[in-house]
Amino acid sequence: MTPEERGMRRTVWRLFFCQALLNTTLVGQVSMAALIGHSLSTDKSLATLPMAVQMTAVMAASIPASLIFARWGRRTGFLLGAMLSLLGSITFAAGVWMGDFVVYCTGAVFAGLGIGIGQHYRFAAAEAATPEYRPRAIALVMAGPVLSAIFGPEIVKHTHAAFAPTLFLGTYLVLAVLPVLCLLLLTGLRLPPLPPRGAGRTPLLEIMRRPQFISAAAAGMVSYGAMNLAMTATPLEMMLCGFGVASSATVIQFHAVSMFAPGFFTGHLIVRFGVRRIIAVGAALIAASVLVSVAGKEFWHFATGLALLGLGWNFMFVGATNLLGTAHRPEERVKAQAANDFLVFGTVAATAFLSGFVHARLGWEALNLLLLPALAGAVALIAWQAARVRPAPAAA
Repeated sequence: MTPEERGMRRTVWRLFFCQALLNTTLVGQVSMAALIGHSLSTDKSLATLPMAVQMTAVMAASIPASLIFARWGRRTGFLLGAMLSLLGSITFAAGVWMGDFVVYCTGAVFAGLGIGIGQHYRFAAAEAATPEYRPRAIALVMAGPVLSAIFGPEIVKHTHAAFAPTLFLGTYLVLAVLPVLCLLLLTGLRLPPLPPRGAGRTPLLEIMRRPQFISAAAAGMVSYGAMNLAMTATPLEMMLCGFGVASSATVIQFHAVSMFAPGFFTGHLIVRFGVRRIIAVGAALIAASVLVSVAGKEFWHFATGLALLGLGWNFMFVGATNLLGTAHRPEERVKAQAANDFLVFGTVAATAFLSGFVHARLGWEALNLLLLPALAGAVALIAWQAARVRPAPAAA
């Protein structure tokens, strides 16, 4: 292995750990947000509003993040994202301490902006890697949160009552340490420069009309939207079924591990079987999760359903990220990535808003069954793109 290859792999591993730290706060938030929202809001249909606000902020960060990256570089942008994540955890803690729903939702804004910037870790890995190593680099960075899947719910379990009767205050104080660790990792990060400003003057609509972009964005939107719709409502449904905080945190832990652990081998599967087949398998796994989730409300139904949901998300979303790389030239990448993430996290924000409403008005079974038509549509678009595929303008 050459010194350049060793340096490239060290960079990818730094991004791996940064992604893990970022997502530990997110996984912990998923375990707590609906329960805290339910306790702080007078209208219980607003229980998932904090997650909805957070995902709206993730979407809103997409385009400003691309401008920051283009002007000041990836590392500066990631440092800003880590600082916003730190501010989010501190504001969450203040909202819980004050018992103020508005302050708590304000924390979701800062946290969402930090996560929105951090979503570009996977793109930075693709840019740092050689073409042969790129699918593995993307999958590896997206596997980083497997650590968060293990530690995030455990932090919630062991700290949520540290300052009883003010539940979850201790959790947010612990989570505030993680962005600080991320800042330390980022100070030594070395990434290739982005194309100069003014490069890539292709109109955005021209990029977005390409079949590769359409199918990649659709797979990303459906995988993340379907996962978020069901995941956000799960702690609420479990609470209504009589399960406690520890049980719901364990189910979220199973879900998060299944989301991120496959990243250690998803890249290899994509190289061997092709990206479209992996996306289709992911859609089938999410459909299987729906069938398990509507079959009953025992602990194993929730745990198995969300584990299948996480695995299907990984196959679809890692596949979509790789497919997006065939939809643009190198000088168009920041523009294409920003447009893709705006669409994907716009969908996530919408499903977070809808999750509490659909769960309160239509019930758990209807919420899960709504995923099936969207999955069918995404698979149909992948088939359509495969039929129309032409040589890409250039690999990203």
